[in-house]
Amino acid sequence: MKGNLVWKLLRQHISIPQLAGFFFANLIGMSIVLLAYQFYRDVVPMLTAEDGVLKSDFVVVSKKIGTFDSRSLAFTQAEQTELAEQGFIKTLGAFTAAEFKVDASMRIGGRPALSSELPIESVPDEFIDVPKSDWTFDEGGAVVPMILPRSYLAMYNFGFASKHALPKLSEGLVSMIEFDLLLHGNGQQAHYKGRIIGFTSRLNAILVPESFMTMANRRFAPDATPAPTRLILQTGDLSADNITQFLEERGYDAEDDKLNAEKTTFLLRLIISIVMVVGLIISLLSLYILMLSIYLLVEKNAEKLQNLLLIGYRHSQVARPYQLLTIALNAVVLVLSILVVSLVRNYYIRIVDSLFPTASSSTLWPAIALGTLLFSIVTVVNLLVIQKKIKFL
Repeated sequence: MKGNLVWKLLRQHISIPQLAGFFFANLIGMSIVLLAYQFYRDVVPMLTAEDGVLKSDFVVVSKKIGTFDSRSLAFTQAEQTELAEQGFIKTLGAFTAAEFKVDASMRIGGRPALSSELPIESVPDEFIDVPKSDWTFDEGGAVVPMILPRSYLAMYNFGFASKHALPKLSEGLVSMIEFDLLLHGNGQQAHYKGRIIGFTSRLNAILVPESFMTMANRRFAPDATPAPTRLILQTGDLSADNITQFLEERGYDAEDDKLNAEKTTFLLRLIISIVMVVGLIISLLSLYILMLSIYLLVEKNAEKLQNLLLIGYRHSQVARPYQLLTIALNAVVLVLSILVVSLVRNYYIRIVDSLFPTASSSTLWPAIALGTLLFSIVTVVNLLVIQKKIKFL
């Protein structure tokens, strides 16, 4: 009965426009904050994840190509020795390109997909971070392990597959991809099966084991003695200034996708931080609207509330209806904000999964946890402010 009296007083002066203003402003602000945080948790781990098939601390070096540059792009033995002697280089290896023709036919689940001449290369096995049993070629065998650039899979999914009614593939379905390789040169030819064991985003090259490349070049191009045009260097710190300075002085170009990923991640974090700050500002403004509405309600009912206190009501009993109102509004905002995040996330996560097929995306729990934390902080502040206002009637 006592609570009903306070509720009757509260209902008499409730301003629906003011509460609606708080509700929608808080909903927008909360949704922006939670969505930005959830997007960060979904995407950043994919950008910073290790490659999975290649060692992480390496950089690929080639010679810069200038306008009307007639110098050779191949590295001489002296240049390789100079690089290997630098203190920041742990290990140096060279890319070995196929000096013969490779015609490849690809099938997806038994269905012909495409046929093309395929450029293949190899690097020393010590730069490959997969089980040795997976990266072994038996010279008498017919199966060649292969590592493909991740961009090839993206091009297939977004371009070729949709136009030719072929299934889109994730990296978990590589067993559906079959390669028939026809090697020919030096008046000979041979058929092999390509077995994809992984994808890399750090090299734009189709890799095969060094043992296979050595055997194939010896058999199909025995007279070729090319110098490598790209070197792979294992270093201690890719961002060290002495590395950059040395490469610049020698006119070398570093293909450092890891550093590019770090720059992209930094910019993404900066943008998301700005978006979250905007969302928090909107939420704080909505909180101010709510507190202003409660203050006006209390002021309009000040005399009647004082009478209730004089006849025996406790301050907590008088404050409770106002507190319950704020808790209910904040709870509805939290639930709707999480629903908005879930709907938007269902849309963008399909695109993210297509770009990063092997990466495991986060769940919705980060947004739920942050939303619950913000709800708890805002609710406690609301309750304390209302309690203090009633206390000083």
